Amino acid sequence: MSVEQMVQIFRRVLGTKDVDERSDFFDLGGDSLLATRVLSAIARECGTELSYEDFVDDPSARGLVARMVAVVS
Repeated sequence: MSVEQMVQIFRRVLGTKDVDERSDFFDLGGDSLLATRVLSAIARECGTELSYEDFVDDPSARGLVARMVAVVS
């Protein structure tokens, strides 16, 4: 998954276009329930399972893509 694809997931889940690759999901109004929707979308679209802790450690599109690469490698 590319960073741009992750940004699109964030935009869809948060309902805003005010997201870039470094935006903090939680600063944009995201919460734990919305984070689970992002994690579900990642699993569905890429087959990669990330944990909520992965999300909290770096809640940006760029950070989650880096976590995905680390999990797959």
